[in-house]
Amino acid sequence: MSVEAARAADVLTQLSGEVRLLTLAELVRRGRDGASVGELRWALDLPLAEVGDACARLVAIGLATGSGDGYYRARLEGLREAAAAVDRQQPIARLLAEYPQLRSNFSHGRLTTLPPTLSERSSLLGELLIRFLALDGLYAEDEINHRLAEITDDVAAVRRMLVDTGWLERDRAGTTYGPGRPVSAVR
Repeated sequence: MSVEAARAADVLTQLSGEVRLLTLAELVRRGRDGASVGELRWALDLPLAEVGDACARLVAIGLATGSGDGYYRARLEGLREAAAAVDRQQPIARLLAEYPQLRSNFSHGRLTTLPPTLSERSSLLGELLIRFLALDGLYAEDEINHRLAEITDDVAAVRRMLVDTGWLERDRAGTTYGPGRPVSAVR
């Protein structure tokens, strides 16, 4: 696991603690003004030591800031940073960086929408997906489905799109697939 992934895991693990999550939610609710540990203690109806510990942990993982005046404020950029770290761990992330015009078709490493039929983006998506599949021979439909399932929920539609656009060829029985078009190694 990379350092970046380990940090994201730590952020999510820390938020699994109920007091820390409630504290962060209250700090978010308080907005730019933030709150003192005493105010948080009253708002959450929790012991002062628990709230103080939660604030210290939130600061340590970058989800809150503490100031010299005793006030804490939420820092939601820390959540965005953790989510981005998780996104970068997705199997398609490295390749998707080479296709910026397709980013809107993906969410958190998952293909969420197919481009309009016969558009330039459709061809680019096919190229990206074939590069992701890294086919070097013939594969059973189950193997193609397994690989596509890493990045999409609608495996059948994506597989059909790849066949229809010529990026993927299948045998007459429809059980074996192989690359249909040559793909350059580097874009």
